[in-house]
Amino acid sequence: MARQLDEQMAGQFSVGQRLRVLDVGMGQGTQALRLARAGHKVTGVEQDATMLALAREALAAEPEGIRSRVRLVESDGRDTGVHFLPGSFDVVLCHGVLMYVENPDALLAGLARMLAPGGLLSLLVRNGDALAMRPGLAGDWATALTSFDTTAYTNHLGRDVRADRLDALTSALAGIGAPLHTWYGVRIFTDLAADDAPVPENPGEMDALLAAEERAGRTDPYRGVAALLHLCGVRG
Repeated sequence: MARQLDEQMAGQFSVGQRLRVLDVGMGQGTQALRLARAGHKVTGVEQDATMLALAREALAAEPEGIRSRVRLVESDGRDTGVHFLPGSFDVVLCHGVLMYVENPDALLAGLARMLAPGGLLSLLVRNGDALAMRPGLAGDWATALTSFDTTAYTNHLGRDVRADRLDALTSALAGIGAPLHTWYGVRIFTDLAADDAPVPENPGEMDALLAAEERAGRTDPYRGVAALLHLCGVRG
């Protein structure tokens, strides 16, 4: 997904431009720190105290030049208008958040308001059109059959959450003034891998894995059955 994001940022902004990035639901700060290391000014928003502590710990280990480019805010992301002025950011990330929000329309509209004209909105969501894939491939036929007619599912943490369908999000992005520019699939071939599955030790094998996932993530029909969708909208 980082490669996909970098591709869209490179296509949307001038080479070498230092961007203002808002990462809503940043978790432990993986993307926020990666973008700060690339020279961008990043504001990370996170409501979970444990994740925020991990992000602060990771940030503290960075050189001063990187630390000075990162601001951390404790919030659930639905009150961006309280913390920031409209149009304050060139890039807004919201990765792995919408599945926890029952009615995400207000959150999406708030994120779009944070974008400057021409700004990039990057969303990572559970693919509601492919919920039957994981249980079906695992031989859980009852869950697979149920999954065709719902956007609700239980995640690996045991939480009851929701997925999003591409058509619905396409309409939502158009409605908030950040129409869909492009989209990718994420985790096509590797979705059944366990969270603690070992990373391939052979660099060539890892490169091949990433290349296959990246190619599938931009190619029909594979991207349509990905576990996750990465959508990029551009503020008009």
